[in-house]
Amino acid sequence: MFLSDPLPAGGDPVTRLTRYVTRELLPPLLAGTLLFTAILSFGYFFISSQWLSGVPVSLIARWIGYQLPDTLVKVLPMAVVLMTVVAFGRMNTERELVAVQAGGIGLGRVTRPAAVVGLLVTALSVWLSLWVAPRANVETRGLYWDALTGAGLSQLVGKTVDLGQGLTLAMQGYDAGARQMQGVRVEKWDKDNFRQGMVVFADAGKFEGNQLSLTGYQVYRVDYAAAAALSGVADNDPAAFREAVQKVFPLVQVPEDRNAALNLDTGLSRKQTLAQYADAIGADAEGWPELITKLTAPGVPQSERDAARVNLNRKLALPFANLVLVLAALPFALRFGRTLGVSLGVALVIAVAYYLLFSVGLTLAGLLPGLPELGVWLANIVFALGGLWLLRRA
Repeated sequence: MFLSDPLPAGGDPVTRLTRYVTRELLPPLLAGTLLFTAILSFGYFFISSQWLSGVPVSLIARWIGYQLPDTLVKVLPMAVVLMTVVAFGRMNTERELVAVQAGGIGLGRVTRPAAVVGLLVTALSVWLSLWVAPRANVETRGLYWDALTGAGLSQLVGKTVDLGQGLTLAMQGYDAGARQMQGVRVEKWDKDNFRQGMVVFADAGKFEGNQLSLTGYQVYRVDYAAAAALSGVADNDPAAFREAVQKVFPLVQVPEDRNAALNLDTGLSRKQTLAQYADAIGADAEGWPELITKLTAPGVPQSERDAARVNLNRKLALPFANLVLVLAALPFALRFGRTLGVSLGVALVIAVAYYLLFSVGLTLAGLLPGLPELGVWLANIVFALGGLWLLRRA
């Protein structure tokens, strides 16, 4: 439909124009979202395809589905750029914008539906980024290591991992078929006295949900501050030596039944542990509750507060790019959006430039300890100001 054709009946001309422009915006937005999501999803599958031989298609589809929330947060800005360039480029090429302005309706009023769509997409992206994607990312890694590859906790062998609630876990081996850890060591050190703590050694153990179940275990309460006194005990005084050793190990628990189980509650679940430690790069599993807790709870190390501050701003800055890029893409749509091929190329250039600058800003955020927000929001600020300047020139 062209603006030279009769507009849909009903309502005043501005309302009908709003409906018309909205209908022009939605198809390229949906097409761009589907296109870029398909490209990224295929990339995830292609990279991992060598480990997915023989895996049921339903499991692979479920695994890809869990990645959709995080994927959408990344691709929606690109889809918004494509929407703006394609829709307004076509209307400008067909001289429809000239006709509208000749009728006394300014460009700002014509582009208002794009701003509304950008705002709605921003709200959706914020919700996905802070509430949906973190949970889905945990499910993604858990499904990948436990169901798709069957490797389970084998990636943690030889590592010492923090399970939360003061517990650290290390293991010497893992039987993926039995989902059983072998040669397990668990440590928990006192917060008030870092020389005192509990060490548990176990022949085997299972980690399901938020619970460690250890068998063939030995529990030692250790006080290394008291261990220094051992050197001062006379060699010919066995009673004093036994008393000093008792202070070093105030508790030693070795059950008579080797099959007896010791159950320990963990802060991180099995899936969260896999998400954080199984890969070289941990999954983005922190959402609004976790980040706000780190920023407001007492006793959180300053380094963790700073990291949470950057992460929270990052999870807000990228969704708001949907609104910023509508403004930034509009001048390019008016000048270059002549054909679909050119519009797609222009949209990709703008999106790549934004993501490159966004990455630079994140790097700068680490160099600006006093004001990391400036680095995180750098791309949004530059593209918003650049879009306004170019729009005035256009």
